[in-house]
Amino acid sequence: MTHTPHELHEEFPDFAAAITLLKTKDAHFARLAAEYHDVNNQIHRAETNIDPMEDLAMIELRKERSRLKDEVFAALKAAQPTT
Repeated sequence: MTHTPHELHEEFPDFAAAITLLKTKDAHFARLAAEYHDVNNQIHRAETNIDPMEDLAMIELRKERSRLKDEVFAALKAAQPTT
C-alpha cells in the first residue's frame, strides 16, 4: 500500500504529541480523529483509483475532510495550556 497523504500527524506536526495524547484521553477527539482518518483514506483510495468515485462525491469528501480538519485544529488549540 502506498503512503496516505494528509494524515493528522503530517498536517499538524507541531501537535503530534498532543494528537496522540488526546486520542487516548478525549473520546470526542478520538472520534474526530477516526472520522478524519476514514474520510482521508476514502479520498486517497479514490485518488489512486483503488476505489474510483465520481467527481461530485470526491468534492463532498474533500469538504468533509476540511471541516473535520478545522474541528481537530480547534480541539488541539483548546487543549493547549494557557500561559
